[in-house]
Amino acid sequence: MRIADIRRAGHVPTLVASLLHFEVSFMCWVLLGALGIAISDDLGLAPWAKGLAVGVPLVAGSLFRLIVGPLADRKGARPVGAATLVITVVAVLWGWLGARSVVELLLVGILLGVAGSSFAVALPLAGKAFEPRLRGLAMGIAGAGNSGTVVAALVAPRLAGHVGWHGVLGLASLPLLGVLVAFVALTRSSPAGEASSPQPLRSVWMSSDARSLCAIYLVTFGGFVGMVSFLPIFLRDAYGVGALWAATATAVCAGSGSLLRPFGGLIADKVGGERVLPAVFSIAAVALIVVAGGPSPVATVGLLTLAIGSLGAGNGAVFQIVPRRFPTQIGAVTGLVGAAGGLGGFLLPFGLGVTKSWTGSYVLGLAAVAVACLGGCAALIHATRRWRLVPVQVPA
Repeated sequence: MRIADIRRAGHVPTLVASLLHFEVSFMCWVLLGALGIAISDDLGLAPWAKGLAVGVPLVAGSLFRLIVGPLADRKGARPVGAATLVITVVAVLWGWLGARSVVELLLVGILLGVAGSSFAVALPLAGKAFEPRLRGLAMGIAGAGNSGTVVAALVAPRLAGHVGWHGVLGLASLPLLGVLVAFVALTRSSPAGEASSPQPLRSVWMSSDARSLCAIYLVTFGGFVGMVSFLPIFLRDAYGVGALWAATATAVCAGSGSLLRPFGGLIADKVGGERVLPAVFSIAAVALIVVAGGPSPVATVGLLTLAIGSLGAGNGAVFQIVPRRFPTQIGAVTGLVGAAGGLGGFLLPFGLGVTKSWTGSYVLGLAAVAVACLGGCAALIHATRRWRLVPVQVPA
């Protein structure tokens, strides 16, 4: 496939704007996780409280997606996307000037959840900007903006050593403002000229396909974002490594999931997302079981890179299916499915923190995540009995 083919099949500036929106929003969405060691040391958090602080922005993001997805269908992704960037600026500035207590930190985390709603803007915007034959690839490319986790993991802990974790939140407002300008300048109001027929979320939820996709994405995206967000704390608690070592390892793991997301979408365009996902779940489950056995820190990072990379590819595969099953309601379904993913992202760190508090180790929590991967595979098998997907037309 050539670059010229992609240009002819859609609006590339809109794709770029979607990628930038998702990148900077995702970076801010996981900032509390990237700064988790500094925050927990400063506020003296217990293991369960660490998981709660990391997970609150993720679950808040899942709730905001339920609002932003349908709103983007009705009002347009361009104005709604700009509004989410403005609110995220407010959140990071509050974190910079305030957040001196656990309660205030959690309130900032809730507002940072708006950044997570970028998912319900950027991906549908990218998908609608291209012809159906390339939507999996386009949404995978936009979804690679979850590499914002890499930026957060690499940069935030290092900056915190110089300006403190409050200062890092303040500095985050600068790229947000830059992307806000670029987003407004690059996007066009109706990228594909495709009419939407938004329905209430309750109507969308009544679809068995939507519920199946929610269950699958709860595991793939929830596993990706939840593990990446909690990984610095996990590595520090389990192996006693330094903050910068944990940050670098987290960036490696996050990078694998981000880079493989477009690859998962591209392969799914060729063979179907329902054929990619079983391999994804199997690889992730096996890797997590081995991690629960307590290998060396380096081996653990290697195994988690494999698990998180597989789940990242699974994220791309899921969103190859979404526009095919719901071609006129991509925003609403993306918001609903994305909400399930955000919920999974909350359950993973909070669950790991609680099991650490109860048992003194992360073994039970890691085993539970592996079982959840197998559950996602079971949900997929159940769904494929109903799906009659239209074959993807791949250009010669």
